[in-house]
Amino acid sequence: MKKISKNIEKFVVIVPNIRSAHNVGAILRTADGAGIDKVYITGYSPYPPHPSLLKVSLGAENFVKWEYIKQTGRVLKQLKEKGYNIVALEQTKTSVDMFSWKPKFPCALVLGNEKTGVTKDQLKYCDEAVEIPMRGKKNSLNVSVAAGIALYYIANQI
Repeated sequence: MKKISKNIEKFVVIVPNIRSAHNVGAILRTADGAGIDKVYITGYSPYPPHPSLLKVSLGAENFVKWEYIKQTGRVLKQLKEKGYNIVALEQTKTSVDMFSWKPKFPCALVLGNEKTGVTKDQLKYCDEAVEIPMRGKKNSLNVSVAAGIALYYIANQI
């Protein structure tokens, strides 16, 4: 059984190597709206006070708890040590339909880069992977749109 700290946040999000400041701003705004406990912005992702991010976040960075840490692996390792169930939002050979999946808390959701998704190095820290079922011709969504769907789905399970 995982040892869980009493002062642990129930649901956090990791935003690694997102190229677009607009996407990061939208994720922060959605995280605030969904009541996410904390957002970890990592790698080369833009972070406040980036002007394009602030334009989209509309001040959400002032209300949602966030932290910038350069190394994604360090964040994932620390969360794993604290007892988080680390989940990739990614299409993999073993990913399951998010809407038939029951999250375990505390939960850390790892989002993927707009072009390359969640990397193999990041996936090795993940306990499982979930995907949003795609019914059209395209097999992916914009990262901020996918984040919005996943954040609200998981937050509603708490």
